[in-house]
Amino acid sequence: MSAGAERPAEPVVARPASTVLLLRDGPDGRLQVFLQRRVTGMAFGGGMTVFPGGGVDRTDLDDPAPWSGPAPRWWADRLGTEPTVAAGFVRAAVRETFEESGVLLASRPDGTPVDQGVLGEARADVVARTRTFGDVLAEAGLVLRADLLRLWARWITPVVQPRRYDTVFFTALVPDGQEADAHTTEAVEASWWSPSDALAAHRDKEIGLMRPTLAILTDIARHPDAASLHAAGPDGPIRPILPMVVGPGPRVLLPGDPGYDPDVAAGVVRTGGAR
Repeated sequence: MSAGAERPAEPVVARPASTVLLLRDGPDGRLQVFLQRRVTGMAFGGGMTVFPGGGVDRTDLDDPAPWSGPAPRWWADRLGTEPTVAAGFVRAAVRETFEESGVLLASRPDGTPVDQGVLGEARADVVARTRTFGDVLAEAGLVLRADLLRLWARWITPVVQPRRYDTVFFTALVPDGQEADAHTTEAVEASWWSPSDALAAHRDKEIGLMRPTLAILTDIARHPDAASLHAAGPDGPIRPILPMVVGPGPRVLLPGDPGYDPDVAAGVVRTGGAR
């Protein structure tokens, strides 16, 4: 390799994942977001308090289930990816929300809401992967409601981590008549938080937050209610945020921070100068 040339390091490939900020207004009219504290022994984010979500499955990529709302190409243009991949992010967002909270972002083909209890028994089948989420929707005569999701952000796990995710964060208002629950084996507790209360609990070391969750809670805390936050998502393409980890400490730098180097963040190694 010539002097000054660059060669890519070999970080673990980031697995596509989706996370949903479920939103509602609390009894006092203030914005609330649904958070879950993950089981301590989990390989990624164990013990951390997070939004519902998880990895994109193969079935999310090729699921033929009926779809209502912006087409995969529309999402692809905003995510800078292929339509199949973009559709996988959207389907995973709806499926994971259903699996982890019971909230169902689906309806009758004419838009008529459904009782979330309609798929109550099927939820365990989807979690166990004995039936695909698409099959469950089709058998119930329901369509996936992509129009109930709004893009918020996209974060990629730093290259130095042994387990990495390329995670798209969506927002969604809890449909009328539905309730989020804590019936998931991946969390030990789940509840509704105002962003400011969650941030205060983090400062007091009552809960742990990963950097993306901390940054997003900080960002959304300025919104007074669920509707204003949901409407505030970016209309155009979103740029992935790839943190850069530096020592000692370690410290985490974000794009725009002094010392942030996009090449280093991406795992590009610069070889020495002239010899």
